[in-house]
Amino acid sequence: MQTLQDLIALVNDRLGWVLIVVLIAVALYLTIRTGVVQLRMLPEMFRVIGESPGENKDGTKSISSFKAFWISAASRVGTGNIAGIALAISIGGPGAIFWMWLMAIFGAATAFVESTLGQLYKVKDKDSYRGGPAYYMSVGLKQPWMGAFFAVIITVTYGLVFNSLQANSIVDATATSLNVDTTQSFWLPVGLGIFLALVTGAVFLGGVQRISAWSSVIVPVMAGAYLLLGILVVAMNITEVPAMIALIFENAFGIQSVVGGGIGIVILQGIRRGLFSNEAGMGSVPNAAATSSVSHPAKQGLVQSLGVYFDTILVCSITAFIVLLSNPVYDEAQGASLTQTALASQLGTWAVHFLTVAIFLFAFSSILGNYYYGEANISYLFKKNARPAIMTYRLIVMAAVFTGSVIALPLAWSAADVFMSIMALTNLVAVFLLGRIALKVLKNYTAQRKQGLEPVFNRDDLPGVTGIDAWDGSDEVTTRAYWEKKDAAKGAKGAKGAQTR
Repeated sequence: MQTLQDLIALVNDRLGWVLIVVLIAVALYLTIRTGVVQLRMLPEMFRVIGESPGENKDGTKSISSFKAFWISAASRVGTGNIAGIALAISIGGPGAIFWMWLMAIFGAATAFVESTLGQLYKVKDKDSYRGGPAYYMSVGLKQPWMGAFFAVIITVTYGLVFNSLQANSIVDATATSLNVDTTQSFWLPVGLGIFLALVTGAVFLGGVQRISAWSSVIVPVMAGAYLLLGILVVAMNITEVPAMIALIFENAFGIQSVVGGGIGIVILQGIRRGLFSNEAGMGSVPNAAATSSVSHPAKQGLVQSLGVYFDTILVCSITAFIVLLSNPVYDEAQGASLTQTALASQLGTWAVHFLTVAIFLFAFSSILGNYYYGEANISYLFKKNARPAIMTYRLIVMAAVFTGSVIALPLAWSAADVFMSIMALTNLVAVFLLGRIALKVLKNYTAQRKQGLEPVFNRDDLPGVTGIDAWDGSDEVTTRAYWEKKDAAKGAKGAKGAQTR
């Protein structure tokens, strides 16, 4: 086991630096080409997230921007926000948080482009849409082999590796809460692993609609509670906050080092843990973005760009503040248990148990979101004969959840990093090459907004661009007539209210 762990760590280190260089280069390029869309159109992001188109022409319920946002948030808001950030700080020091923030801001441009492409090249599914990098690689880049490779790697990465990690963090947090040493007592990992596998399988049977329903309830409630506790910790230590912020910046540039390995390990941990948490550029979120029914592809680009801020600037920062305000010990790899002990030192031992519940729900919602990413790509690989493959995949995911419950923490994180790097590098190549098409979609959107219109897209708006399947006007929620009718209804309601007053 030690030899395997050393080998994975070596590969992880080499791939990690390649990923960082490519990630930064693509993020900077797209930030410039989109005119800093991630900041310039921030108000528009909040406007479009609340849209609920209703039903399609055939009477089936569509998935709104809001629900698609929470499917992606279900995967984003998980152990990466609590265990991952604690791990980044314990290994990389406080400065890792600065690099996490910086990459979130630039990475939001990458998130916009990849999610816009996910919407643009989506296809009709039985109760929603499906799409993602495998689809835009195959028909956008006209490289089916690349799409197939990505479909396989994301299915393995999310369905197996990342879900193993989520289960691992649930066991780690539960063991801390119950004061159980899992190296001495094997009953907790095994029992919890079996329970997680069975409950996960039960939810899988409901498909994407049930996954979105669970996610849109679990994630906002627990994230809100967690944020409130974090704000309380910050308020209790308000006099220490300036020194904490100063420490983050000083450590980020090597002015004050608190960890071994120097500034390199600080940058590596900050960017890598931030990427694992907000997933900007990894190619996972476009799978969720493609599920929604919106009138224009750029809308999901904007919504998912906002998701990066929600995940990193809000949730991850709260974890960082909780840990840093509790004087952590550095150079000792710690995950969820570090956040738990830090919160307990501020609020009392009850906080350990609260965080155990929060981690359980966050991680479980991530398992559901991760599973959907794999299912969407299995549908891509097997087309109309996907049903048997999906059923087999569900059993394999359940086995991975159980396995993740009993393996060691360092091995789980190293394996996740290796697969994440391979997947992200593949997607970033496609996003870079297709970025020009996403820019045309953005220009079409902003031109309509300047005219005071609710942006509506049709594939004829991009002459010469082939492979666009879903945007032919056959879906009511994507037609101009539908949105004009909604606008007229709003205007009539407003006029009636004015007369009443």
